[in-house]
Order: sequence, then C-alpha cells, then structure tokens
Amino acid sequence: MPLFHRMLWTLLIITTVVALWYAFEGNWDRNLFKASPGFVCENLNATQAKAWLRAHPETQVLDVRSKAEFDGGALPNAVNISLGDEAFDSKIASLNQAKPVLVYCAGGFRSRKAVAKLKELGFQNIRHIHRGYLSWKPDTQS
Repeated sequence: MPLFHRMLWTLLIITTVVALWYAFEGNWDRNLFKASPGFVCENLNATQAKAWLRAHPETQVLDVRSKAEFDGGALPNAVNISLGDEAFDSKIASLNQAKPVLVYCAGGFRSRKAVAKLKELGFQNIRHIHRGYLSWKPDTQS
C-alpha cells in the first residue's frame, strides 16, 4: 500500500476514534449533569470554575487525582482524595454535604466518576471542571 493511502487510513482511524469519544462523552455528560429537582450538578469550563470559586469561597475543592499528580500542582485550597484510594467512598462521605463541591482530575474522566459517586451519596450542589486540571491556567485571581 502506498504511503499516501496509509496516511489517509491513519487519519480516518484517528478521526473516527475522536468522533466516537466525543459522542460517548457527550452522552455521558447529558446523563451525568442532567437537572433534577433540588440538585445542582454543572459541568464548567476552567474560566467558569474560576468565577464560581471567586463568587463562592465556601466551595470544597476536591481533587481526585493521585497523590503524585496532586503534589505536582493543584487548585488553591484543594483536598486530595484519589479516586483510586480504597477508602475513597468513606473519605468523600466526610465532606460537608451542605456546602458546594467543585471536583476535578487531570482531564475529566476520573472526576466524572467522582461526580456520580457524590450524587449517590446525596451531595446536592456539585460543580465539575470540564477537561480537568489540564485546562486550568494559573493566574493571579485563582
């Protein structure tokens, strides 16, 4: 097969995988962040999350990445409870359910799982950073 054809096939495969991921993620988000009476669960971009934190300083910031990732940099005032921790459920249950929670991981996959767990445990005011810590740009107001 000529190089040009291999390149086209590679491009087609990559495009298909990316399109399938976005379709999967979109469906997951529609279900996970669906409005329900008495519950707030929003998917915020990094700019919206920064504005939320400035307006709501009482927010509990939950970082569900590994300790090594957390030690490499984290959002201000974040608490690290790794999704991979065997005691994850009991540790997040110790958070104050009456206060809002902003949850994030590196790219958004693990934190979506954490959002589902927070909802199961009865948290009613949840915010999530879409694309996670990798989308966060430190600034003087964060």
